[in-house]
Amino acid sequence: MQQYPLIVALDFSSGHEAINFLSQFKDRRLAVKVGMELFYKEGPDFVLTLKEKGHAIFLDLKLHDIPTTVERAMRQIGALGVDMVNVHALGGKEMMKAALKGLQDSVKEGGKMPLCVAVTHLTSTSEAMMENEIGIETSLNNHILHLCQQVEEAGLNGVVCSAEDVKMIKKAYPNFYTVTPGIRRATDVIHDQVRIMTPSEAAIAGSDAIVVGRGITRAPQPLEAYHLYEKDWRSSHVSK
Repeated sequence: MQQYPLIVALDFSSGHEAINFLSQFKDRRLAVKVGMELFYKEGPDFVLTLKEKGHAIFLDLKLHDIPTTVERAMRQIGALGVDMVNVHALGGKEMMKAALKGLQDSVKEGGKMPLCVAVTHLTSTSEAMMENEIGIETSLNNHILHLCQQVEEAGLNGVVCSAEDVKMIKKAYPNFYTVTPGIRRATDVIHDQVRIMTPSEAAIAGSDAIVVGRGITRAPQPLEAYHLYEKDWRSSHVSK
């Protein structure tokens, strides 16, 4: 997954829509994110179809349950041959360890272990929301770093986080693989995400991979939009 810094979120209501979208990219192999809406609609067979077409898959189901349930679920997920999976860090260290065990049990001899990352706080979470609605009485940054410590101790590969948090996280956990949604080009609509950055800003901050959905999938010319996101991401590396 590391060779794919741009992950396209297939936030479609059906597999038919997703395949039609991907057909615009001809034979190009992409890194794609399959989230809850599409997975619950189409199931594991759709994931296998994407794998057959050569795409790298981030299965974004954000597991958050008791350790035994998560371990068993990860055995099923790992058997699909996906490239990256995730859990909620708020599920706790034992749950995250159980997720890894489930993945390890699922890997066939000679198979490849998918990356396992944990969501810290969603990009829709603000400081006020965390304090007034979730009821966590510390700063958002402090709680993110607290969760990152649990992620490291559990042995996961890294985190899904806002690009705004990457510099802080990388300073404390330089080996973490950081996946950052909430990416918008300067001309895009923000929608429902609060903590966002442009691709070049995310790259400069140290993000390892960016996740882009509507900025590409709802663009009038998705292929052109994809290339613009790629160009924006790469421009930061050229200017360094």
